[in-house]
Amino acid sequence: MYGSSVMVGPSMTDDERTIAGRNLKIGFIALVSASGGLTALQAGGGIGIIAAGFVGGLALGSILLWFLVQWWQSLFSKTERRETRRS
Repeated sequence: MYGSSVMVGPSMTDDERTIAGRNLKIGFIALVSASGGLTALQAGGGIGIIAAGFVGGLALGSILLWFLVQWWQSLFSKTERRETRRS
């Protein structure tokens, strides 16, 4: 058996992959949002400024995530096109 190749299937189902991707996106947006609020808190802002930092971070995190998803999808589409040309 040593040296033989063993094929292994995917470790996650499609549903698990979808849930994990969604949780990762939510976590990314939450991290950017918390960063905005905590930066406002560290700067000594009042409750309104801190809330604005959280909301601004939420908006910025959403925009950043959108750009990352677009970039990631274009990266894979280029890879797939290269593999198609080689075939």
